[in-house]
Amino acid sequence: MSQPAKPSRSNSSTQRLKMRRDIAAAAMELFATKGYEATTVDEIAAAAGVARRTFFRHFRSKEEAIFPDHDDTLERVKAVLDAAPPHEYPLDTVCRGIREVMRMYAAQPAVSVERYRLTREVPTLREREIASVSRYERLFTRYLLGHYDEGAHQDGDDGPLLAEVAASAVVTAHNHVLRRWLRAGAEGDVEGQLDRAFAVVRARFTGVGQPQGPAGLGGAAGAPAVVTAGGEGSDVLVAVARTDAPLSEVMRTIEKALKKS
Repeated sequence: MSQPAKPSRSNSSTQRLKMRRDIAAAAMELFATKGYEATTVDEIAAAAGVARRTFFRHFRSKEEAIFPDHDDTLERVKAVLDAAPPHEYPLDTVCRGIREVMRMYAAQPAVSVERYRLTREVPTLREREIASVSRYERLFTRYLLGHYDEGAHQDGDDGPLLAEVAASAVVTAHNHVLRRWLRAGAEGDVEGQLDRAFAVVRARFTGVGQPQGPAGLGGAAGAPAVVTAGGEGSDVLVAVARTDAPLSEVMRTIEKALKKS
């Protein structure tokens, strides 16, 4: 007699996410009608049609139930970073990664709008949201810093500092667009708005994640400019720059080279 097929990992993950969303939907409805403080975990479980222990298998607390998708989204973001093609600028990879967060909100616009309203009214939920956002920022910071060696700061390279600032800038740009979209009732071209916001960040952090310096005429991939000396005792510097590199970045690289000379 053949054994019944075991559910695949993908099916199990889908069922888990559906259960989490069902519980979260029940929680949000109760928060909206009874108020956050007056709602208990038992009431949320009953409204979702699950046992109390089932609730705690998925969430540690009722405030966590309002954000059912962040864990799965964080894994998708990690997957984007891990699978980044070697030729892609690291900052572009980060921008692609955080789009997974926007897609999470856009997948359920009505729910996202209601969640936003609740987080504005309940400080505990606001704190939970901030903690969730910080996880993405830490992930992006580690990713960008991973493109520098440990001695970069000691060598006078500002790259590691810029990497941390750039990670924060990407998250801030995303959150700015997200808040405006939610305040507008989830109406409008949020992807287009996100593209414009990321263009602003890229213009100010070109080359972040790609160590710069005199690495030969080829230089480090993605560096806006590479400067080499004409030889020992020479008064000549040769600069090679990408045509799309911002002038400020090129001048900064040349200035660093002149100081070293």
